[in-house]
Amino acid sequence: MHERSAVVSGASIAGLSAAFWLRRLGWQVTVIERAPAFRDGGQNVDVRGVAREVLYRMGLFDAVKRQNTTETGTVLVDASGAVTMELPSDGQDGATAELEVLRGDFARIIHDGLPPGVTFVYGDTVEDVADGPGDVRIVTAQGRELRCDLLVIAEGVRSATRDRVFPAGDVTTTDLDVTMVFGTIPRTPGDDDRWRWHNATRGRQIHLRPDNHGTTRAILAYSPGDGLTRLDRGEALARLRTRYADAGWEAPRVLDAFDTSDDVYIDQLAQVRMASWHRGRTVMAGDAGWCVTPMGGGGASLALTSGYVLAAELARHPGDTEAALTAYEAWMRPLVDDVQSLPRGLKHFAYPQTRTGLALRHLAGKLLTSPPLRPLAAKLTQVAETGRELPEIPGGAV
Repeated sequence: MHERSAVVSGASIAGLSAAFWLRRLGWQVTVIERAPAFRDGGQNVDVRGVAREVLYRMGLFDAVKRQNTTETGTVLVDASGAVTMELPSDGQDGATAELEVLRGDFARIIHDGLPPGVTFVYGDTVEDVADGPGDVRIVTAQGRELRCDLLVIAEGVRSATRDRVFPAGDVTTTDLDVTMVFGTIPRTPGDDDRWRWHNATRGRQIHLRPDNHGTTRAILAYSPGDGLTRLDRGEALARLRTRYADAGWEAPRVLDAFDTSDDVYIDQLAQVRMASWHRGRTVMAGDAGWCVTPMGGGGASLALTSGYVLAAELARHPGDTEAALTAYEAWMRPLVDDVQSLPRGLKHFAYPQTRTGLALRHLAGKLLTSPPLRPLAAKLTQVAETGRELPEIPGGAV
């Protein structure tokens, strides 16, 4: 019997989840990753909704929970650091989720939990894809030639392989006009176990979040964005310093720490929408196919779920790849559409430009988190929720 094979491009959460479940089904799996080695580090992600069940089925729920960032809640603070509002964090899917973990820790747990036999190729990328009558032929930048029954593209929002395989008209990328700068900074005695969030005029945000490594994860986010990603590190940080010169609170500390931090990452938020997530024997998973951005949230949960659902549908439709990929899309689309449909006016609410705007946002936040409306506020952080049962994987692979 022919042993089916898959190439997964990208050792992302989606890519690792797909590799996990396809290998569990007995497929030969090769993961191609651009980075020269496994990537640790990164900011907070969380596991919510149906993704929690996927994690249980992987046998990794407790391992992820043990790597909790130590964050216990989410508060908004003023320029002096005084708490002005607390967001709902009760229950498993509050503003701070029960399963709150760093992206690198999460990826490491999945990587280390992979069934034996998954092959990794680091420091290489897909250069050419030819979907022939019997298989997919892949040529990499390093000259490797691979043939497989399925190509899974899990490279992230700016996937080059996606843009090679799918016509330009099939992919829509929408710039949300929000710039985010992430980095790890030294922890100080004043840091606590809460996600602290400060808004300043001109659409500026400052975030400090605890981690389980003795450091603090910092984010500077603002709108409108200004093309910071096109600059080299020194010029980008200089422009960031100018923009945050009068932002107050912990801005000077974060800016100083970013100057020496070894993991500063700059992103211009963009959503990806595709008319179809598959073409022939190639299929999208995670942000490469449907980036929801931190504005929508739930990216890691959708990524983890996608790997399971993809494998389940392939197992349920043996020998019929088109039917399997169509069923995969049909199951995943409602979850993705729900998160990608951002509430009207969300950007203006999250990034007020004036003192008046800040005051109005504060009043609206107080109203939304008041006892009568608190259940409604809690629903805003619920993603990857569905009343449908996960498709079952036949043959005892779970």
